This record gives sequence, structure tokens and C-alpha cells, in this order.
Amino acid sequence: DISIKTPKVLRFFEENIRKILKNNLQRGRIDVYINIEYISESDTLIVPNMSLARQYKEAIDKIKSELGINNSPSLDTIIKFQDVLVAKEAEPDDDELSICLEKAMNEAVKNLLAMREKEGLQLKADISQSVTRILELMEIISENSKTLVEDYKNKFETRIKELLGSNHELDENRLYNEIVIYADKSDINEEIVRFNSHMSQLSQALDSGGTIGRKLDFIIQEANREINTIGSKVSNLEIIQVVIEIKNLLEKIREQVQNIE
Repeated sequence: DISIKTPKVLRFFEENIRKILKNNLQRGRIDVYINIEYISESDTLIVPNMSLARQYKEAIDKIKSELGINNSPSLDTIIKFQDVLVAKEAEPDDDELSICLEKAMNEAVKNLLAMREKEGLQLKADISQSVTRILELMEIISENSKTLVEDYKNKFETRIKELLGSNHELDENRLYNEIVIYADKSDINEEIVRFNSHMSQLSQALDSGGTIGRKLDFIIQEANREINTIGSKVSNLEIIQVVIEIKNLLEKIREQVQNIE
């Protein structure tokens, strides 16, 4: 998305500006503001209005004839009349302007790319640090997920005994079926594997360079999908707290990715 604001005298160059930007930039919004300042003393021209000067002379000659005056009007007399001499700004040469504008635009784009590269290196370091922390947190989820079924079994048995009394014999088949159903619903191994794969793809994309903004954006979307599924499948408080922290880090990365081309 390119927005260009220039004086009217430079409107002819707007299409060239768009071409220069599109050849160098692939993503994001670009606002271009151009002003022109003349520094040469010869930019103002004094232009005689010959038609008006003739009318003044003819009028003076008519007065002379009517009044019998013999002397002719002097040049000094005529140029003192209003608008006989008009000050105008010199019309700039389009070819010369084009050369100056193209040079200025290329220099501006060069500076922008240098600034983006510097900013990109800083973003890469920060995002990589966030990814490292996310993988550490995912390891915590992975470790805690190993005991989810056993923890649920113990809590379920304890709850049944509390409701029915310790002397009541548990229905082992019923207990087994409940555990199987819970294990199936709370299994997050596939989500963990896919999430870690997304983080690996993200790191590889960062190292590859080039135009990767949209790719990173897509990877973050997919990673969010997996972490949301994990959060909806488990009721373990520690895992839920870790999920929240990971989501916060992913949101931070998502915002940073918007600044990457």
C-alpha cells in the first residue's frame, strides 16, 4: 500500500515513485511525502505584459492627441503602471526534476533498506530469544502431560470414595472406561509435536532471510491454533498457566512479524 503526497509540479513523477518502491519493497504500507524548495536566485522571472503595455501607450497617445501634448511617454512612465511587469516563478524543467527526484528517491530507499536491515537483525535476535523461551515452556507442558492420566485416575478414585464411602467397591470396568475416555480427550502429544515443528520452521525462516514476513505470520497462526487446542484439552493448572505464557509470547512475536518484510 503506497500513499504519495507531492506538490502539483511533481505529480508527473508519481508513477515513477511507485515503480521505484515496488521494485525494492514487497510488504507493508509506505507513505511518501515530497516537497520542493528552490535555492537558486534565478527562480523568479520578471515578465513584461506587452499587451497591457501597448494598451497603456495607446491610451496615453490618445490623451496627448486630444490635449495637444507633443512629448512621447517614456519607458519609465509605462513600466510604472500596474501589472506591466509581472514577477513569475520560473517553470522547472521536467527532465531536470526527474533526474533529481529519481536520485532522491533511490537515496531514500537505500536509507530505508539499511534501517530495515538493522531493525530486522534486532527483531531476529528478540524473536529467537522468545522462541527459545517458548520451547522451554513447551518442555514443561510435555513433562506434565505424562502424568495427566495417572493424576486423573487418582482424583477420580478419590472422588468416588468420597461420594460412596471407602467401603464401597469400585467398578474396575467403569473406572477403566472413564480413564480411557479421559486419556483420549486429553492426549496432547500430537499438538506438542506440531507446535514444536512450527517453532522449528519459524527459526529456519528467520535464518533464511529474504521476504519472509507473510510466511512468519502464517506460522504464528498455526502455532496459535495448536496451543489453543492444548489449552482446551487439559485442566491441569500448571499446564494452563504455561499455555497462557506461551500465548503471550506468540502475540508478541506476531506483532513483531508485522514489521518484517
